[in-house]
Order: sequence, then C-alpha cells, then structure tokens
Amino acid sequence: MKKIKINDNLIIGGEKLTFICGPCVIENLDHTLYTAEKLKNIFSNFDFNFIFKASFDKANRSSIDSFRGPGLEKGLEILQKVKDEFDLSVISDIHLPFQANLVKDVLDIIQIPAFLCRQTDLLIEAAKTNKTINVKKGQFMSPYEMENVVDKILSENNQNIILTDRGTFFGYNNLVTDFRSLLIMRNFGFPVCFDASHSTQLPGGNKTTSSGDSKFIPYLAKASVVMNTDVIFIECHPNPKKALSDSKTVMAIENLENLLKDIDKIKNALSERILC
Repeated sequence: MKKIKINDNLIIGGEKLTFICGPCVIENLDHTLYTAEKLKNIFSNFDFNFIFKASFDKANRSSIDSFRGPGLEKGLEILQKVKDEFDLSVISDIHLPFQANLVKDVLDIIQIPAFLCRQTDLLIEAAKTNKTINVKKGQFMSPYEMENVVDKILSENNQNIILTDRGTFFGYNNLVTDFRSLLIMRNFGFPVCFDASHSTQLPGGNKTTSSGDSKFIPYLAKASVVMNTDVIFIECHPNPKKALSDSKTVMAIENLENLLKDIDKIKNALSERILC
C-alpha cells in the first residue's frame, strides 16, 4: 500500500495511526485557535499523527438558514494562522472546481465531501494540485465504486489519495457502518480513513438540519482500529451543544483523551499479537 508523505514528520499509511480532528466548521478565529491548541496539547501525549480539520464553508447544509462558515478567503486566513501558531497540518473541504487552485498553498490535504465524490471536474482539479486528496465515499455508493474515483485522480498522475468511509444510507434519515468497506477500499492500494463522527449522523433527521447520536463515536472509532484503518476522523468541539454545525455528531474535547487511551491500548495489543 502506498504511504503518503505530508511532511517529514507526518506519513499516512505507515505504522503510526493518523487522526483528523477539529470542529465541523470554522466558527471564528478565536474559537478555531482555542480548539486547535487544546487538541494539539491532547495529542502531544500520544504517538499518533494529528491533522487539524475545520471547514471554511459548509455548502451542503440542509437549510438556507444554517450557518455555513466564514467563506473561502477568511477561512484560509484562519487555517493559515493555525499552521503558523501551532505548526499543524490542516485539511478542509472544497465544493467547486475553481477552489482547488486557491486552497493548495494553505491546505496540506484537500477533502472532497461525500455528496460530491463522483463530480469528475472537482476531482480532476483537486488532483491537478498534486496535493493529498481525501475523498469521502458517498453514502449512496458501494465501496467497490470508489475505484472509479481513484482512477479519476490517477488520470492526473496524482497518487496521493485517501479514501474515507462515513456510513451508508439505511432507509431514510439513517446510516449504517459496514466495516468491510475499509478493507475493500484499502485493496485499491491507498490509505483508508474512517469517519467516526459522520457515521453517527441521521441525515436530515430534523428536517431542516441533520441529527445524530455522538455517543456511538467511541465504539465505532475503536472498531475501525481492528479493521486496520490508517486514519480516524473525529470532529471535536469544546461545547457540542453550542456547535454551529453538526452539534449532534461532534465529540466533546474533554472526552477525547480517554478515547485515545483506549485506542492506544488496542493498537498495542494488535501489534503484540502480530509479533507473537
């Protein structure tokens, strides 16, 4: 399987497990910097890779009245401050092809949202940047179909690909996780990521907003380790009840450290078994 080098200290697909964490959306500068600092301090206690995530625009919100974020220009300024002040790698999502060239000098990883994972022009423009591309599998797609996504990115000679599972539609307003998806997508030769936050989502469950049940995040995250995932995606917030996006599916930062301790134990146990 290909290993993806983000920088000299961060390789995805190697022995270290990588975490993508942060609030769903950039709420403001102070909130973002505070959250990034808290998360960096927590991850400093573990031998994990950490990439900070926050969206500058949530263009796929259910309602026209929902908070979307500060937008591309202001959002990139805030993410650059995160990089400069805390020496962190950052990831955010794009929704339109022209955005790829605008974000490439700030983002270390460009993320393609699940609903847009089949948009050829978006994938092609992202691939042309030669940045690492994290593509979330559409909730409406089988894992086998993600090979077509891989082929689109490879058509631009970009092999820096991560494939993310975030659940599959199970009737209306519900998702189910099929952990076989991680193994199937990993067979394409690239690192895989499990999105433990959005897998607990109930899409459109509140009619004008999505709902969800964040209490399942730790269980799904730990299960994904056993399935040999390379990356775990967990959205975290200092105060989930006040989160401006996906408040039902973000984990409280105060609960993250205990989850990381459990995951560390699972990783160590699996390594010991392999050595035996």
